[in-house]
Amino acid sequence: METPQLSFTLGYWVFCFCFVLTPNEFRSAGLTVQNLFSSWLGSEHLGFVQYHIRRSSVTLLVHSAMPLGYYLGMCVAAPELLSKPLLEVEDGWHIVLLVALSLHIGSWTLVGYWSLWKWENHPISLTLQRHTPAAPSGWGALASRLNTEFRAVDKFTAGIHGARVIVTDSWVLKVNTYSVSMALQSQCQLSVVQSRQHHFSADSASPTQVLTLRVDSTNPGARPFHFRLHSTEYADLRDKLRAPIRNEANVAIYRSISDVFLDTFRAHLQDNPPYSLPSGQELEPCIGCMQAPANIKLVKLCELEDSGVQDGGHQDGDCQRCMCRPMWCVSCMGRWFASRQDQQRPETWLRSRVPCPTCRARFCILDVCVVHSPS
Repeated sequence: METPQLSFTLGYWVFCFCFVLTPNEFRSAGLTVQNLFSSWLGSEHLGFVQYHIRRSSVTLLVHSAMPLGYYLGMCVAAPELLSKPLLEVEDGWHIVLLVALSLHIGSWTLVGYWSLWKWENHPISLTLQRHTPAAPSGWGALASRLNTEFRAVDKFTAGIHGARVIVTDSWVLKVNTYSVSMALQSQCQLSVVQSRQHHFSADSASPTQVLTLRVDSTNPGARPFHFRLHSTEYADLRDKLRAPIRNEANVAIYRSISDVFLDTFRAHLQDNPPYSLPSGQELEPCIGCMQAPANIKLVKLCELEDSGVQDGGHQDGDCQRCMCRPMWCVSCMGRWFASRQDQQRPETWLRSRVPCPTCRARFCILDVCVVHSPS
């Protein structure tokens, strides 16, 4: 393959890949099906069901046209494809054309079938029809009620086009590329099935936890589906849901970056030597929460930095001796440590120093010891 053909091939398919997955840059530039065909698609807010029936149909037609667009583009990049009869073209380009035409014509045929009888055969319409026993007046009336609920300002929405979850007063919805998965809240149950930790995300430099939830319905005609959600949005989802949520995998759900750090903080304390409580001294309640025992003692264990400062003196960056008795529990000390950090740079938290919440002596995570009470 010559250089113009190779350059066009790489550039075209990279563009198609990004157009299908729509990264932030493409959405910002308006290179999405929703934006390019907005005048025909109408308003999602005014007619949710009708909008997504049109959107999914147009998306299928546009995506199926990409192989044909590649062939037409290659005719410009390699003019010899047009200078010979189709069957005499080498390298199987006539097969590429036939496959591209078949794919696009097949898509038009499928969309035409969907559009019969006022789009009654479309996958979204068929999904609503599976719920018609709950609406004896038919799926059209059910679609109208769904449109009305979607216009409510208190619905829960998370994610982006193509992977968006919406919870209304009666429905749990997942917007897919070519369809919309649906379940009535009165007929479904949600389960947390997986959790993944991401050190960085597209929207934040902070570590994020992404939960995978499965929606199961008691309606035999409704198919189960999965959706992903940031752990920081989990509380809002639970507030909007009336359906129960089971934690099948016993996943620890972190509501914020501080919750993620608190688990890491506890894990690091296991590597520090314990502090033996002097005989005759008893653990008091933590003065932060007044519930857990005060099981943390700050003991200067880290080595002084090579700054020429003798033991007993200190600079702003050095750890200092804390003379306080155990007054804080692990959770309260971890939250205090996190609250004194630069919230925009969580990667620096573990190596930072903070003042003692009582005497203001500076300490690092190496100086935090769990109190061992002699039995």
